[in-house]
Amino acid sequence: MAAGRPPIRWLERLIDLERTPGRAASLRVDLRPVRALLDRAGHPERDLRILHVAGSKGKGSVALLAEAVLRAGGHRVGTFTSPHLERWTERFRVDGTPVSEGELEGTLEVLRPAVEALREDDRQPTPTWFDVTTTAAFLLFRGAGVDYAVIEVGLGGRLDSTNAARARVACITSIELEHTDRLGDTLAAIAREKAGILEAGRPVVVGALAAEALDVVEARARELGAPVVRFGRDLRVEPLPGPVHPCSAQRFRIRDAGGAGAPGPLEVEAELPVAGAHQTVNAALAVAAARRLPGYADRLGTDGEALAHARGLGRAVLPGRVEVVGRKPLRLVDSAHTPASARALASVLEGLPRKDLRLVLSVSAGKQIDALLGLLVPGATEVFTTRAEPLRSLPSGELAARVRGRFAGVPVIAEDDPRRCLAAALGRSGPRDLLVAAGSVYLAGIARRVLRADAPAGRP
Repeated sequence: MAAGRPPIRWLERLIDLERTPGRAASLRVDLRPVRALLDRAGHPERDLRILHVAGSKGKGSVALLAEAVLRAGGHRVGTFTSPHLERWTERFRVDGTPVSEGELEGTLEVLRPAVEALREDDRQPTPTWFDVTTTAAFLLFRGAGVDYAVIEVGLGGRLDSTNAARARVACITSIELEHTDRLGDTLAAIAREKAGILEAGRPVVVGALAAEALDVVEARARELGAPVVRFGRDLRVEPLPGPVHPCSAQRFRIRDAGGAGAPGPLEVEAELPVAGAHQTVNAALAVAAARRLPGYADRLGTDGEALAHARGLGRAVLPGRVEVVGRKPLRLVDSAHTPASARALASVLEGLPRKDLRLVLSVSAGKQIDALLGLLVPGATEVFTTRAEPLRSLPSGELAARVRGRFAGVPVIAEDDPRRCLAAALGRSGPRDLLVAAGSVYLAGIARRVLRADAPAGRP
C-alpha cells in the first residue's frame, strides 16, 4: 500500500520512530504494552478461537495452508501474517482476501487515540507498531465474525505481541538459529521462546525438530498438560506419483494418527499447487492443527473431512514461496532468507530444466550471508545483487563482493535499485532460461510486481 493516507502514514511513523538510532535497543520486549492496548480496545482477542503458529521457517506457509483447509471445511477464517510483500492489507485476511484499505484505515483510526494516550503516559507501557497491527487484526477479525483466527507469530513466541491471546491450538513448525541477539544462541534457548505459545491442556502440533529443541518443547508441554502431535511420529507425509509439473504442483498423502483433540485418525491424498517437498510437510502440520480446533469437524463426517482438506490444499496460494510469476523465461520468486529456506529452494532449483540460471539476490544485514550464498549461487550463470530495502539490506556492491570472493568464476552485476536490477536480469534471460529472485522478503515483494508485469492476467 502506498503511503500517503493519514492512518497508514501514522502507522509508518511508528516504524520510523522505532528505527531511529538508540531507539530499538530501548524498546521493551514484553507483553504489557499490547495487553494495555487490548484492554483499551475491549479485548477483541477473547472472542476469537485462535490457531497460533510459530517457527523459524514455514510458519507463514502453515498459516496460509491452515486458512485454506479451514475455509474448505465451510468456516469463515481470519488470518494475520507478517511481513507483507506488497501492501499493508496483505497482513489481514478474511476468507482468503486482504481487508480493504478503508477497513484497515478505519481500525487504525479507532486505535490511534488509545495508542497516543499510552505513549504520552509515562506510567503506561508504550505500544510498538507490531502491538498496534496485532490489536488491529483482532479487532478486524472480531468485526468480521470469523469462526477461527489463524495468527502467525512475528518473532520468537513467548514475548511476541500475538501471545497476548490464548490459543486453542498451537503449532511450532521448525526451530533453527535465528535472531540470536533476541532469542538466544542455542537451539534450546530458542525453543524455550517458541514454546512460550503453548497453553495449558491445549494441543500443540510440532514439526521435525532437532532433539535439543524437541526436548525443550516436550518438557514444556508436559508441564502444561498440553498434548503433543509430532511430525514423524503421529503425523507423516508420503509423496505420490502423478503427472504434475515439477515447479507448480506435487501429489502426496498425509497420515494423521489422531488423538490430542482430533476427531479420529485421518488419511488425505492431495495435490499442492506449489513446489518443494518442505511444503508438503507444512501442509501436514496445517491439516493436523486445523482439525484439532474445537468444532472444526462438527459438520463433517470422516470422509467429508478428508475431502475438505484435499480441496483446501488444492486451492492454496502461497505468495513468495517458490512462486511462479511468469514463463519464457520461467520466473520464480522466493522469500528464502535463512539457510533452511535457502536449502529448500535450492532443492527445487536442482530439478528444474533450464538453459541458464540468472539469480537476483538481496540480503538483509545480520543474515547468515555465506551460508545463503553457498546454497543459492552454485549453478548460477550470472548473479545480480541489489538492495531491496534501503535501511536493512546490504548495499549491492558489498553483497557483490561477497559473491565474487566465494565464486570467482561467476559474473556478478551490482545495481542498488531493485527494479532496475530485476529488469536487467529479465532482459538478459532467454525463453529457455530460469530467473530466480531470492534472499529477502523485501525483494520478493518487488519482484512479484516487476517480473510478472508482462505476464498475462491470472496464473502464468
